[in-house]
Amino acid sequence: MALHQQYDLTSRIAAHLDRHLVFPLLEFLQERQQYPDDEILKAKIELLSETNMVDYAGDIHKSLYHTEEVPKEMLDRRAEVVMRLKSLEDSAAPLISFLQNASLVQELRPDKQYNLMMLNERYQIGPDQIEALYQYAKFQFECGNYSGAADYLYQYRALCTNSDRSLSALWGKLAAEILMQNWDTALEELNRLKEIIDSKNFSSPLSQLQNRIWLMHWSLFIFFNHENGRNGIIDLFFQDRYLNAIQTNAQHLLRYVGTAVIVNKRRRNMLKELVKVIQQEQHSYKDPITEFLECLYVNYDFEGAQQKLRECEIVILNDPFLGKRVEDATFSTVPLRDEFLENARLFIFETYGRIHQRIYIGMLAEKLNMDEDEAKRWIMNLVRNSKLDARIDSASSSLIMGTNHLNIYEQIIENAKNLSMRTSVLAKNILENVQPQGSR
Repeated sequence: MALHQQYDLTSRIAAHLDRHLVFPLLEFLQERQQYPDDEILKAKIELLSETNMVDYAGDIHKSLYHTEEVPKEMLDRRAEVVMRLKSLEDSAAPLISFLQNASLVQELRPDKQYNLMMLNERYQIGPDQIEALYQYAKFQFECGNYSGAADYLYQYRALCTNSDRSLSALWGKLAAEILMQNWDTALEELNRLKEIIDSKNFSSPLSQLQNRIWLMHWSLFIFFNHENGRNGIIDLFFQDRYLNAIQTNAQHLLRYVGTAVIVNKRRRNMLKELVKVIQQEQHSYKDPITEFLECLYVNYDFEGAQQKLRECEIVILNDPFLGKRVEDATFSTVPLRDEFLENARLFIFETYGRIHQRIYIGMLAEKLNMDEDEAKRWIMNLVRNSKLDARIDSASSSLIMGTNHLNIYEQIIENAKNLSMRTSVLAKNILENVQPQGSR
């Protein structure tokens, strides 16, 4: 199995998404040609079979089977959808007509009970019409009219007094905003939904856990498209209740929080806690991104980290959330892969530099998966643009690390850290040297 297929998380993630949110993932896989086209098209038809997007299903059927005809059951299903849509539209018509009249809408107040009484007394609009609005909005969503569905669900929540149904409408509104790629609005809905999930009295802790897991999966669309997403995902996923949810039933999300920490220079303080969780969950889940961090910060295995960095590049390019262009600090679009590799190399360099006082550039280039000239330019830029106390010795083509003048307490702490690293590296080398030839 190819590496990109081995680490494909689509099936795991899809289990926690609304089926409409799975379509962008399949589109990405189809674009990258990760699987045969026929397999993707069949998966799309299977997804569409539980929606009202009958025309789209018909187009895919024609493409899959190279025909201009569609099966009779698809035609029958289309007629059924059109009839049901008309029926729901008629049922919700009085309330929709009211909501489309700006002067009438001004009569509504923040008090829901007042609104219900006013609508019933003045316009003969009661619970049946409000329920019809929800069903009509939901049907519109299933037809793929996400804009109309978002509007109706927003209006429904302003009148709904049932907390469970209101929560369901908010999930639908969030999905619609994600599918329309309205990232600012989607983030607002996500935060609103999180607040409800964290404060609501669920029938069981398991139900609340499941809602948190759903929320984190849906948030991936937002956090890897919104300009502040790399902060947002760290802020959410590192909250105790959400981190516990990841460790309970969504360990694969460590890929995304790990990527966010690596590319986010300002949130390096979360690295220690992340590595701790990765260690705890290594038997439940691992991929090149989590293994890279484990190689570097647990085992101090620089050769292993170098190998995993190569694999990370493949995984990132073939992940629907990571394998796209994103906005950097200057709002120019750059591949997330480039940011990841740049910061990952910096992690390797910093860790290696804490153990060795003199670093030969050729050796470091090998560990950074770069050629020597490229590594030399990279190191020179790094030394020039940072507060790093180091200089390049051109004669020996090496980097000489300077010594920071720390106070006595900082020296003790730093020496203890370096001793721990050196001991781990030494122990690893001894084990490799004493291992029998036949077992290697």
